[in-house]
Formats: sequence, structure tokens, C-alpha cells
Amino acid sequence: MKMRQLRAFILLTLAVLATARPKTEPEQKCKSGPVDLVFLIDSSRSVRPHEFETMRKFMIDIINTLDIGLNSTRVGVVQYSSQVRTEFTLKTHGRLDSMVKAINQIIPLAQGTMTGLAIRYMMNEAFTAEAGDRPKVPNVAVIVTDGRPQDRVAEVAADAREKGIEIYAVGVARADMTSLRAMASPPFEDHVFLVESFDLIHQFGLQFQDKLCGVDLCLESDHGCEHICESSPGSYHCLCLPGYSLNHDGKTCAAIDLCAEGKHNCEQICISSPGSFTCDCNKGYKLNNNKRTCSTIDLCAEGKHDCEHICVSAPGVFTCDCKKGYTLNEDKKTCTPIDLCAEGKHDCEQVCVSAPGVFTCDCNKGFKLNKDKRTCTNMNMCNTVEHGCEYQCVNTAGSYYCICPEGQLLQEDGKSCGTCKSANIDLVLLIDGSKSVRPQNFELVKKFVNQVVDSLDVSAHGTRVGLVQYSSRVRTEFPLNMYHTADEIKAAVMKVDYMEKGTMTGLALKHMLENSFSEAEGARPLNRNIPRVGLVFTDGRSQDDITEYAKKAKEAGITMYAVGVGKAVEDELREIASEPVEKHFYYTTDFTAINTIAENLKLNVCPEESQGEIEVKDPCVCESLVEFQQATMNNLEQLAQKLAGMAARLEQLENQLLSRK
Repeated sequence: MKMRQLRAFILLTLAVLATARPKTEPEQKCKSGPVDLVFLIDSSRSVRPHEFETMRKFMIDIINTLDIGLNSTRVGVVQYSSQVRTEFTLKTHGRLDSMVKAINQIIPLAQGTMTGLAIRYMMNEAFTAEAGDRPKVPNVAVIVTDGRPQDRVAEVAADAREKGIEIYAVGVARADMTSLRAMASPPFEDHVFLVESFDLIHQFGLQFQDKLCGVDLCLESDHGCEHICESSPGSYHCLCLPGYSLNHDGKTCAAIDLCAEGKHNCEQICISSPGSFTCDCNKGYKLNNNKRTCSTIDLCAEGKHDCEHICVSAPGVFTCDCKKGYTLNEDKKTCTPIDLCAEGKHDCEQVCVSAPGVFTCDCNKGFKLNKDKRTCTNMNMCNTVEHGCEYQCVNTAGSYYCICPEGQLLQEDGKSCGTCKSANIDLVLLIDGSKSVRPQNFELVKKFVNQVVDSLDVSAHGTRVGLVQYSSRVRTEFPLNMYHTADEIKAAVMKVDYMEKGTMTGLALKHMLENSFSEAEGARPLNRNIPRVGLVFTDGRSQDDITEYAKKAKEAGITMYAVGVGKAVEDELREIASEPVEKHFYYTTDFTAINTIAENLKLNVCPEESQGEIEVKDPCVCESLVEFQQATMNNLEQLAQKLAGMAARLEQLENQLLSRK
């Protein structure tokens, strides 16, 4: 059977040769240019002797068409099975006849199929300068095998192709197509051949001759290379421009992203371009002269900021801060002094003097600052100033006033005594505007206020009236110096809007003491001895403490009246009212009865005038006013004497402590 196949192959070959060219023409040699060609032939035991002879003839047929010579085409032959053996190198034969003789003398190894080992041997031994490989001359390898490799070929074949060896893989009969493709150069349709038997291997010989001796495929074919096509004898391969790498399809190219591969030395940001990169920096940093590293942009140091006090730098940005004692404004740039006095963050007893972030304490007139630099001591004004009192001088906190003997009244000058004086007072009314009062009752409260006003001699030099409404906050409706007639005051009262919300009576007392009875709001100076009267009107329990400022108001010489309606707490009213409480405290369960309180209030001042029209213009006939004033002055005198004794005792104890030190 095999003999018949061999005979058929010979006849077919002769027929092909007969039709390929006329017998009269001399055989043309391939003029492909210099090539270094190595045949790597499988001589394993699966290759029968006659099949090996066919393969021997196959090689001879190919080299017969080549321009053999040491300066043209060089040929080497390596055979392999379980081992690898060089039959002759690229530089062994420079003539065709000696090369054909050497091929005819090859003896098959007849062992296994170690194709991978053979490819590595070919790469490391056959294509070397020592074996005759020439620089800048195409390297072509033709691998002929009939079976599946017994070792791995993909990696070593890739190394060979990487070194520039163009590989043709010829498989016969039982050869594995996957292995052939793993060995061959791309494109596979030009470099991989599989025939059914060795008898048909001449088909590859004819095609290989056409490729090796043919035209420049880069110029004459649709090679499909994306960037560069490089011709080789009978074939071509694709290359890429610098900065690109060839894809697995062997034709297209992909940009080499050195940034993505981590092949850069940028400190912060790597910007990729094909096969190259440039460096950049994050926001807030600038690129140094080495074009790799980054430095912080310090806007504060460069003066590129608008901070009023302190610039705090961060990379590329800044924030502003303030010096000690200042706070940063909403614009985040400018600073405002921290006023600890205004914020109430101090422990001064009387006067707080502010500086940015700090404070010092001082005392009101008539007081001196103690060694603790916080509290004050009464300087006993009656003993230190020319008070001019005709009868007696009485010390108060930081001031003094004059009193007269029983039966006499203090005159307008506040110093001399007599049997009659005008009934001028500074009156501030505090009215409760909390939500429990309700709008209709609030109108009754305003009428009550106007009833009180009707009983007074209102004028710029007579009685002055101020009105304060309070709930959860305090609002001055009009100060003492705003209106100078009863009609003006009554009209202003009727225009007052109802506040609603809570009941902060303590806050209202504080406001009255610190603001309403200030000279800025129309209270006349203490040295004029115009009586100061406060009237608190409320309908419920205070939501804050009243003790402190009720006490301070009375200590400041203000005569306090307390008027309660409905749910007003009697204990609180009594605490607000001056002594004697019975004459300064009024209560009713119903708002509709407050007009009675207004009448009783007039009775308490001038009981003899309750029978007719009440006019306070002539207090000389009002004996109860004289009694009230005399009793108040006596109480104040006793209190002043007690306070003076306590101050003297404290000073004595302080001196004793200092002497012990």
C-alpha cells in the first residue's frame, strides 16, 4: 500500500513539474535575496523509513529552487526525536551539491517527539553567529512533524518568534493543528500547513517556494497591518510604531500605557501618551524642575490671601484665623474683638471694661475696687462729699440722698426741708403680655394703665411715665422721656401690640433696673432725689427667678408696687412689693376688677382725695403721702446704717488678715 502511495506521489510530482514549465527552459533559481533557512525535521519512530525518504526529497526539492551560497541563501538542517542533532549548520555548505549529499546521508533518530526541546535548540544553537547566522538577514525555520509534541511548545515558539525567527509549521497525518498554530508565525493562513500524508508534502514545497521567491507581500497584498508591514521572503509580519505593542491578532497595535503598567516615576499624577508619559501634580501642588516630584503651593507664604489676622496654609488653599481675643466673622476673613463684657462672661460686681478677649473690673461712682479686682466697696458718700443735706444724709449703693425730720418734706432741691413739695415721680409700669393674659384682657390692662396715668400730674418737669411690656422677652413700649402729657401717654398705651408667649418677670425687673431707670431713657439724676416708682402687673407665675432683681430694685431706692390678677402667685408679688407690703401689694381674681385696683392705688397715695376728683397736683394736703415718704426714708436710713456697720466690720477683718501675713 505504501509503495503504491509513493509511486503515485512520484508520478504526480513529475506531472506537476511537466506542466509547471517547458522542458526546454532552464530551471530558474529563486532570487529572494539573502535568507538563513533551517529545516527542523521530525525523525521520531512514528515516521516510517519511506516517509522519511519523502521528507528528504522534499527538502532537496526546495533547496534546488534556491540560490544557495554563503553570500546568498544559507541552509541548515536539524533533526529531532527525543533528542536533537545538528546535521549541518548554516555555514557548513556553500554549494548545492555538497548540501544535497549531506541531506542524503541523514540517518533518522527514530525515538520520541520532543518538538519544544528542538525549537529551543534551534533558537539557541542553529541561529547563532557561531553556526553561521548573519545579522540583518531574515531567519526562516521550517518545522516538519507528524505527531503531537510530547513537551510544551507554545512558550518556546513565542520566544523564537520574539527573536525574529519566522516559523513555518508543516503537519503530516497525525499532527495536532493546535500545536502547529502555537508554533507558527502569524498570519496562520500563510504559515500553517497540514496534509494527510507525507506523499502530499510536496504541496507545501510548491507554496513555500512561491512565498520565498514571490513578490513583496507588503506591497502587493492586503496585509492588514495597522502601522508597519515588514516583508520577509515569501511572507511578511506586522510591526508597530514606537510607543505601541502588537496585539495578539498580529496586525493591530495598542498604545503602551506606561502609567497603567506602573512604569513611571511620577510622585503624584502620571499622564500617559503612547510609549511615554508626563507627570503632573494634585490640586494645591506644583511640579518641580525635575518634572517628576511635587511641592506644596503655600498661598500664605506667597501672600496670596486676604486674611485680616492669621493665614493657615494647606496645599493650594488657606483658611483664616484670628489673634487671641478675637473671633472670625462670617466672611471667614475678618475678625471682631471678643467682648466678654457684652457676652456676660465676666464676674465683675459692678462695671466690666472690655478689651479684645479679656476684661477688667471697675466700680460705680461712690465705690472702690477691692483687692480681688472683682468686687466693690461703698465709699460712704455722706462722709466723703459735700452732700449739702439740711437735716440728714443717708448712704446708698454708690450714692446718697437727704431726708427730713418727721413732719417735714424734702424740697425740690433734694437737700432742704419744708412742710410741702410738688408730687413729682418717675414711674415705670411693667405689664405682663404673656399668652395667658389673652387679647381681650390685655385691652383691660391698657385701660388700667390709663386709669393710673389719669391720677398723675404728667409733664416734662413733673411726673414722667414709661411703659415696658414683657413675655418671653422684654420690650420698651416708650421710655420716661418720650411723652410729656397724659393724653400722649394714653394714646401710646392704646396702640401697644400684645406680645403673647411666656412670663419672664425676673428679666423684666432686670430691664427696668438697668435700662428704664437710666438717664439715657429719661430718669432724672439721683442727686435730684425725684422718687422712682416701679409698678409690676402680672397674671401668673414667673418662668424665671425674680428674687435677685426684685431685691436690687428696692436696694436702688425704687419703690415697687406689685399688682396680680388670676393665677398670679402671691409669694412672688409680696417679694416684689416694697415695705410695708400691705400698702404696695394688690390682687384680684378677675381682670374685670382691675379698675378697682386702680382706685385703691390712688387711695393708698392720697386717701383723703378718694371722695372726689383725684388730682395729685397738690400733695401738700395729702398726709398719707407724707407718711409714706417718711416711713420709706426711715427704713432706708436704718438699712444704710446696718450696711455701713457691715462694711466697717469687713474692713476690720480684712486688715486683721493682712497684718497676720
